[in-house]
Amino acid sequence: MLEPKRVQRRRVHRDKLKGNAQRGHTLAFGSFGLKALEPKFITSRQIEACRVTIARTLQRDGKTFIRIFPDRPITRKPAETRMGKGKGTLDHYIAVVKPGRILFEIAGVSEEQAKEALRRASNKLPIKTKFIKRRDYDGV
Repeated sequence: MLEPKRVQRRRVHRDKLKGNAQRGHTLAFGSFGLKALEPKFITSRQIEACRVTIARTLQRDGKTFIRIFPDRPITRKPAETRMGKGKGTLDHYIAVVKPGRILFEIAGVSEEQAKEALRRASNKLPIKTKFIKRRDYDGV
């Protein structure tokens, strides 16, 4: 699963999920993409599940680009622990996703293949998504 090699701070505050994506909202690498329509925290497990699904659907055809990275640490207190005693230990990493953000991109495959792969990937995510394609796309 994805996680940063090192972080500046081991524990961070929760973030507000207000507004739309200010960057990462246009296709940059591929011809097709999966765009987020809702704000949500996406875990590294969910990103990995999508990556595996896309890879299996495309069967080594084309190229996949993951446009989000889980760089925000989430902590958990141990079970049966009383209140207080500070913030919990690191549990997992998340990516902050806002509406309009491109999550995945695919290049080098037909539109039907890309649509099916991204449909299956979107089923692994806890948000509504939308299939998009490049404006100047005219077939593979």
